[in-house]
Amino acid sequence: MTEALDLVHRHGDHVAVSVAGSGVELMRYVYRPEARWEAPKPYIHPLRTLSDRVVTDYRPNDHRWHKGLQLTASHVSGQNLWGGNTYVHGEGYLALPDRVGSMAHRGFDDVSVRGGRATVAERLSWHPNSGELWADEVRRIEVHDIDTTTGSWVLTWSSAVTNRRDEALRLGSPTTHGRAGAGYTGLFWRGPRAFRDGRILASEGEGPELMGRQAEWLAYSGEHDGFDGRATLVFVHAPENDHTGAGGAHPAHWFVRSDPFAAVAPSFAFHEELVLVPGATLTRRYRVLVADGAWDRERITARLAELAW
Repeated sequence: MTEALDLVHRHGDHVAVSVAGSGVELMRYVYRPEARWEAPKPYIHPLRTLSDRVVTDYRPNDHRWHKGLQLTASHVSGQNLWGGNTYVHGEGYLALPDRVGSMAHRGFDDVSVRGGRATVAERLSWHPNSGELWADEVRRIEVHDIDTTTGSWVLTWSSAVTNRRDEALRLGSPTTHGRAGAGYTGLFWRGPRAFRDGRILASEGEGPELMGRQAEWLAYSGEHDGFDGRATLVFVHAPENDHTGAGGAHPAHWFVRSDPFAAVAPSFAFHEELVLVPGATLTRRYRVLVADGAWDRERITARLAELAW
């Protein structure tokens, strides 16, 4: 059974989606601009399970620019829209504030609840540090399939990024610039500090060795501080996603770690740069299943089979 939802929009700050009658706020989409060094951009925090347990972190002391669940980009034609230090081949991570850009909120096309589904449809723009327009993004975040029987709910994130430059946008990662095992970019989740050393499970394989590998989905389970119990987040790569822009399905290369912190990203440029020519649009769609409890592969597979794209 899908539960009813409530939506509250605090204009200029955030949109919150809650389960009607329960008081549980499932997600808060924050779009106010924040610290320049952290590459200002909208993000989701807190993200919660149906039992009201928070499953995201915000501005941890090791990486202040890690904020809940956010779409970000670590290397964009020489600029850093990720935040913090920038990786430079042969020199490591350097404080280069002139390379730190931003993703700016421009407006909403839809903020609504209809038929058990909450929708936040937004327009954004991507900028280098100097402020020029490099890309436009159309983003859609949907909260749906709230199921108290399974103790889970679903967030679907869709983004279409169009290059507005007169030259190509080159989307990369520290790995494309020479650092092995650091292909982070794209949709990025930072888990609570308590989720360190959690369990990593994928449609094929398990454990930290999934770093840089492909799989249809990847799940991360962690144990809460302060409360008994665990939670599982399942990240799913939409079947139509196209890694190269040349057509056809292409599963994500996963960035995932459980030490020294919990993090997952279906990277769109883990091993190779993704080149977006002028006027071209990069379209991605992802799903995040947020569940109470430590789910095994059989349970995850069964629930995902019930969720039509």
